[in-house]
Amino acid sequence: MRFAYTILAAAALGAAAPAAAEVVETSSQGFVTQDMAEVAASPMETWLALIRPGQWWNDAHTWSADAANMTLTPQAGGCFCERVPGEDREDGFSLDGSVQHMQVIQAYPLKNLRMRGGLGPLQGEPATGVLTITLEEVDGGTRIRWEYVVGGYMRYEVDTIAKAVDAVMSQQLAGLRDHLGGLDDGAEEEPATADQPVAEDSSIEAQIDALGSKE
Repeated sequence: MRFAYTILAAAALGAAAPAAAEVVETSSQGFVTQDMAEVAASPMETWLALIRPGQWWNDAHTWSADAANMTLTPQAGGCFCERVPGEDREDGFSLDGSVQHMQVIQAYPLKNLRMRGGLGPLQGEPATGVLTITLEEVDGGTRIRWEYVVGGYMRYEVDTIAKAVDAVMSQQLAGLRDHLGGLDDGAEEEPATADQPVAEDSSIEAQIDALGSKE
């Protein structure tokens, strides 16, 4: 089955980029990305939306091409998983597949969610990552911070895959922000991933090539 995890810039898909998104650190051992957005929702509303990824995750960034198949159990050991419906057969018999995107290792409702796993193309690599999502109440809403720390062996150039992964993370946070409604501070934001090229072929392989991979 062809992997549907694309890394088109959020602006190219018609979604506003988060207020801040960047690769903050790279080394031969891995990388760190950080993304931030503010939403016009209380921490309770934000938490309840966060743990229902099927409502805001991008369909193009799933194995089943339908984010409605994604679930998240917000407790230690819980799964951020996806059901992949079986294909129809002439004999009427099919088997559903499944994907574990990440596993919850810490959950403090309304404050913090931490998960471990390799997202997107990292799932096929020995490298893994820890995603920490922090909620902070601010005037008129909630500030959401995502930090994804990735380390270990991977068959990608670190600078290249770091930019690709950050673009995907930025899209997902933009989706959550748009789902809840962003705080309007009156300032015009520039897309956080605007400096990254958008290829006509939206496959992960083509996008990595466009970012300079020498594979």
